[in-house]
Amino acid sequence: MAAVIQPFQPGQEAQVLDLILPIQQLEFGVPITAADQPDLARIPDVYQAGRGGFWVGLEQGRVVGTIGLIDFGQAPGGGGALRKMFLRKDQRGCGLAQALLDVLLDHAAIHQLPGLWLGTLPHMGAAHRFYERNGFRRVKPGDLPPDFPRMPVDTVFYALEPLRAPAR
Repeated sequence: MAAVIQPFQPGQEAQVLDLILPIQQLEFGVPITAADQPDLARIPDVYQAGRGGFWVGLEQGRVVGTIGLIDFGQAPGGGGALRKMFLRKDQRGCGLAQALLDVLLDHAAIHQLPGLWLGTLPHMGAAHRFYERNGFRRVKPGDLPPDFPRMPVDTVFYALEPLRAPAR
């Protein structure tokens, strides 16, 4: 069964945490807790404000994937920060990651964000290749927009500018 993508709804917070925390802690060895990520307790305020968004992939009513977009700053120094792209292990390689990213890219283009930026970890090679296949280019920390909401653990950064036209 293919996952269905929809905007995050209040009440899905626990499922989002149940997906993200084990991936961060166990799969990638990042010593991070829910308390270190207060944005996940405030998804509507942090992600779904302005031109941002947060989407979940659902399979049989359970969250199996996530992707978030934070609207930050104003052009030319602003744009969108891609955050919280996580998929349950059995959902990787089946097209859900691409579908989630396409929803986010269409939303960003429709809302005329000038570009997208993201931070990740050096050992996440599959994620790096995925972003590069989708037109993101690696940038130095000094090339990030001044208002980019940087996460302390991130040391590898990507940018996508200008955005492509929406697929719709």
